[in-house]
Amino acid sequence: MDEVKKIVSDIKSRKIKPIYFLMGEEAYYIDKLSEYIENNILAEEERGFNQMTLYGKDVTIDDIISNAKRYPMMAEHQVIIVKEAQHLSRTIDNLAAYADNPQPTTVLVICYKYAKLDKRKKVYKAVQKAGVLFESKKLYENQVSDWIRKVLAGSGYGITPKAAILLVEFLGTDLSKINNELEKLKLVIPKSQEITPQAIEENIGISKDYNNFELKKALGERNVLKATRILNYFAQNPKDNPFVLTVTLLNSFFTQLLQYHGLKDHNPKTVASALGISPYFVGEYQTAAKNYPMKKVSMIIAHLRELDVKGKGVGASLSQEDLLKELLVRIM
Repeated sequence: MDEVKKIVSDIKSRKIKPIYFLMGEEAYYIDKLSEYIENNILAEEERGFNQMTLYGKDVTIDDIISNAKRYPMMAEHQVIIVKEAQHLSRTIDNLAAYADNPQPTTVLVICYKYAKLDKRKKVYKAVQKAGVLFESKKLYENQVSDWIRKVLAGSGYGITPKAAILLVEFLGTDLSKINNELEKLKLVIPKSQEITPQAIEENIGISKDYNNFELKKALGERNVLKATRILNYFAQNPKDNPFVLTVTLLNSFFTQLLQYHGLKDHNPKTVASALGISPYFVGEYQTAAKNYPMKKVSMIIAHLRELDVKGKGVGASLSQEDLLKELLVRIM
C-alpha cells in the first residue's frame, strides 16, 4: 500500500514516468493505479485525442509500440493503457527495445494481471530503469483483516476485529470483492459508528451467529450446543456454507493451535506474532489449548484431513449433513 501511495503522490506532483508496468497476482491495486492514471494525467478535454485503451487479446507488441511512438495533440502527454496484457506473455520481451528508449511524451500503462515478469528478461531491466515496475502481491488471509481496517480508516471509518474477520471468512482474500462490499457499507453506516457484525448481517447478508468464525469459537470452548446449532444451519444452507471451506478453516485453526502448544512463550504479543493473528483473538487460542491437549489436536488434524477427502467424494458419498455430524463427533 505504501508503494501505491508513492506512485500516486509522484503523479500528483507531476513526476510522471513514461512506462508503468503493473503486474502481480492481486488485481485490485493494478486496477486502482491504472484507473487513477486514466483519470488524472490528462485534463478531460485532452483525453479525446490523447488517451486510448488497448486490450492484450486484440493487439500485438508492435501495435502498442507504434501507438506509443505517436506525439500528443495539443497536450503535454498522451496516455496508452494496455489491459489484459498477460495475454502477450510470449512476446512481452519485444517491448524491451521501446523501454530502452521510450517516447518521453507518452505514458504507457501495461496491466499484466495474475502474472509477473521474469527478472531475467530484458524488458524487466529496461522498464525498471526507465519507468515504474510495480508488483501487486496477493495478501495472505491473516493480512486481509488488517488491510480492511486500514482502507476503512483512510475513509474515516472504523470496524471491529470480529466484523473484519467475518468479512474475510465469507468473501475470501479477493480485495476487489471485499472493497465492493465495504463501499456498500459506507453508504448506509455513518462515519461516527463502527462497522459491527450486526451491520454486516443487516446490509450484506452474512449471518453474525452462524458462520465459521463462530463455529471455531464454539469448538474451542467445547460448547457442544452452540456448535451443533451452527452445523445444523450449515446443513440446511449448504450452498452458502460449503463443507470443504469449513474443513479448510478448521484445519487452519487447529494447526495454529498445535503451534500454540509448541510455543515456549505464551505472552499474547508473542502468540499473535507467531500465529499471524490479531491480539484480539489470542484469548480464544488460550481457551482452546486448555480444552484440547497437544495429542488431541494432532488427532483432530488427522481427522480433518480424512474428512476433507470424504467431502470431495473420494472413497465415500456422504451428504453434507452426515459429514458435518461426523465432523462434530470426531472433534468433540
